[in-house]
Amino acid sequence: MPETWWRGAAIYQVYLRSFADGNGDGTGDLAGLRARLPYLADLGVDAVWLNPWYPSPMADGGYDVADYRGIEPVFGTLAEAERFIDEAHALGIRVIIDVVPNHGSDRSAWFQEALAAGPGSPERERFWFADEPGDWRSIFGGPAWTQVPDGQWYLHLFAPEQPDFNWTNPEVREEFRDVLRFWFDRGVDGIRIDSAAVLVKDFDGGDPDGYTDLDEVHEIYRDWRRLADGYGDRMLVGEVWFPDQERFARYLRPDELHTAFNFDFLACPWEPAALRRSIEQTIATHAPLGAPPTWVLSNHDVARVVTRYGRADTSWDHGDRRDGAPSDLGLGGRRARAAALLAMALPGGVYVYQGEELGLPEVDDIPDALRQDPMWTRSGHTVPGRDGCRVPLPWSGEKPPFGFGAGEPWLPQPEEWRALTVEAQSADPGSMLTLYRAALRIRRDRLGDGTLTWIDLGPGVLAFTRESGLTCVTNLGPDPVRLPPHGSVLLASGQLDDAVLPADTTAWLV
Repeated sequence: MPETWWRGAAIYQVYLRSFADGNGDGTGDLAGLRARLPYLADLGVDAVWLNPWYPSPMADGGYDVADYRGIEPVFGTLAEAERFIDEAHALGIRVIIDVVPNHGSDRSAWFQEALAAGPGSPERERFWFADEPGDWRSIFGGPAWTQVPDGQWYLHLFAPEQPDFNWTNPEVREEFRDVLRFWFDRGVDGIRIDSAAVLVKDFDGGDPDGYTDLDEVHEIYRDWRRLADGYGDRMLVGEVWFPDQERFARYLRPDELHTAFNFDFLACPWEPAALRRSIEQTIATHAPLGAPPTWVLSNHDVARVVTRYGRADTSWDHGDRRDGAPSDLGLGGRRARAAALLAMALPGGVYVYQGEELGLPEVDDIPDALRQDPMWTRSGHTVPGRDGCRVPLPWSGEKPPFGFGAGEPWLPQPEEWRALTVEAQSADPGSMLTLYRAALRIRRDRLGDGTLTWIDLGPGVLAFTRESGLTCVTNLGPDPVRLPPHGSVLLASGQLDDAVLPADTTAWLV
């Protein structure tokens, strides 16, 4: 049914700045994305999610939004964004955009008005100003309060360029209702809600984390859900990071968000017991609510999966990023291939971060002078940050910029990516890109929303059957295992030896 397209969708995350450069200035843009829409249609995705494309000083890669109703001029124009939405729809691709409700930009009209108006003014009531700073710490490192020239301090849970909105203020609530209507009216199909759990603040409880998952945040999303439901087939997906599944589930109640990102699965190590526990817990959390799970292996904030899975510790932790830790990329690549088929076979929706389908590794050796992530500066140059997973995509050719655009990319691409370009992989039947194309095609016909039935093939194997009759078998143990009885192998992440599945390999059977 049209209103439930998102329940089993394969959604491709576009980090616009690094996807494709249409005008040769070294930065990805809407012109480049529009030219590459046939690539996404051929890949077989149902929707794209774009990171913020709004006017921004880019203090945090666009998550410092200056105007929620416009397009950053480096990326294009509002008219071009509207054409992109229409062109994507013509190819059967839905469009999800990022909305950042916790904070704006210190260059925004609202914040500049607040600075000019002074203490006690209605303009300052849109943010959190105080005469004395609190002791909260910024998520990016350092204090979460910055002083302005008249002596007051303002709250920013992230960078100082990102002042937090005061969600007790009716003006703030109405502003974001209008932002949602603005984009829904232009045909946007879904909203990804950045930092969804931290909008509401409690300064009186003495809790150093007095801004995460407070009860009052849910009324905001019930309000947004009512608005989205008025448009018929729109969806809301939350970025909700915390381990308490009971608290997590509250965001998925029938009158709140449609879906939320499954970061437990993303952070899980490549270990059979841990992965099965994560899958079972995810399904158990979602099923009573009638909400579909989502399955995510990577995004613009975490080290790329090929690199993570090649490390001695394959888990993910924002507090211990292990940037630059040694990685066996051959092993990581095999595991990433197997994980892709595992994730795509699970019931619900799946997200693919751009470059994941190319098997791109993390770029750990970006020159310090070129790093732009605020985590790098806020940590006193001790945490390299997230630039390594945001390096522009390689499309074609033997040397940088690999068809990304005519100019020098905003972050440098490794020379060895010549083997990982779309052009090189399209001609290779054994490539990661070929695997993703085949998997997404099969997934559209046989997988997506639904349930699974586990099959016991031993402690090192995850195996289950879906309603369509497709059986997914992933061998996470050290030794080859015999496949269960089957008619044929639809797809495998690696070479099979007759009916034997090697280690770190997934097969789809019918």
